[in-house]
Amino acid sequence: MIKITKFGGSSVASAEQFKKVKAIIEADPTRRFVVISAAGKRFSKDNKITDLLYLCHSHILYHVDPAPLLKTITDRFFEIKSELGLSTPIEAEIEAFGKALPNLSVDEIVSRGEYFTSKLMADFLGFPFVDAKDVVAMRFDGSFDYELIEKRLLEVLKTHDRFVMPGFYGSYPNGQIAVMSRGGSDISGSILARCLNADLYENWTDVSGFLMADPRIVKNPRNIQKITFSELRELSYMGASVLHEEAVFPLREQNIPLQVLNTNRPEDAGTIVLDSIEPNPNDPLVTGIAGRKNFIAIEISKKHMSNAVGFVKDVLEIFEQYHISIEHLPSGIDSFSVVVNQKDVANNVHEIIARIKEKTQADLVRLTEPFALIAIVGRNMTQRSGTSGRLFAALGQAGINIRMISQGSAELNIIVGVNHEDFDRAVNCLYETFTH
Repeated sequence: MIKITKFGGSSVASAEQFKKVKAIIEADPTRRFVVISAAGKRFSKDNKITDLLYLCHSHILYHVDPAPLLKTITDRFFEIKSELGLSTPIEAEIEAFGKALPNLSVDEIVSRGEYFTSKLMADFLGFPFVDAKDVVAMRFDGSFDYELIEKRLLEVLKTHDRFVMPGFYGSYPNGQIAVMSRGGSDISGSILARCLNADLYENWTDVSGFLMADPRIVKNPRNIQKITFSELRELSYMGASVLHEEAVFPLREQNIPLQVLNTNRPEDAGTIVLDSIEPNPNDPLVTGIAGRKNFIAIEISKKHMSNAVGFVKDVLEIFEQYHISIEHLPSGIDSFSVVVNQKDVANNVHEIIARIKEKTQADLVRLTEPFALIAIVGRNMTQRSGTSGRLFAALGQAGINIRMISQGSAELNIIVGVNHEDFDRAVNCLYETFTH
């Protein structure tokens, strides 16, 4: 059995966390391939190593001496090295890095957080260190060359049956280091799982899996034991995020299960993510509830619009010309609304409205006040009747006005729009409705 085991920044923030990681690795001999993030915060006012490295780049850019930052970084890693009795010459590596700083790209600078942390972790575990730049092949457009990654991994496996690899970065065809978006170590782990055809990808973090709702809104929400990749995608898009949403795709392509686990509570079951889950009448009706604020709708009305071929296309082409993503498109017979993120149209919404009026000769084009969207997601909603009725009844009894309703053809979710001031109350209301 092959497991890919990835540890996030909070899991490697200190020597004490390193010890927890080692205990987890030693508890299961199938955990032979380990992906490591950069050391994160040890406490709330602490700094992430990656943030300090971005600051180093800014200092170089504006001709400010980065020496104090480099000392802070060196001290962090030396503290881990010293407490664990490691031999990796991390001080010398950081010193050489500091001298080279003015000649390094921003990607190479910020990648060193994962690099230094992984070097220490490899030393502590007694595993070989494999540099991500020698394995993770990225094209110039940022996509991954899986065929080349697999070829490189086969070469690595000829000499290593286990290793530690930094997450977050790879290299372009010219050998230049390239980083992924923040949180990209999750993607590194999923790429490794895909290319090694792993049986399981474990993502260790500081929470015991996914929760049914945001704990900042709902007090002590239940843990999600099982979830499909499709459900996870829906919830992640609406803001419920424990891991990078792009990490899902390499796993889903190969049907590799993902388990989200807690480094600080390894005994917890966490959440298992699968491509499909057999229907079970005992499973919850709703898997999770998530939402985001600051959406707006542009409402377009015209008599006999339903008979006007190409009317909707003409409107959407205007949004496309401004490179604006459409969130939802609720419609009636002679009207429809284009729902977008408010920030995406902040600079040109009135220009867009004017162009819609000019191009379509619509009877009415109206901009709504900002509102929030809440997604109720559940694979079991298609199997059981009455979900919509319970949802609308609950919000109605709570006196919450519904601004918009949308449901996809797959019936995996129901999305409702509510006023900003009703957002927290609506989430709590729906959580109580579908958990009791």
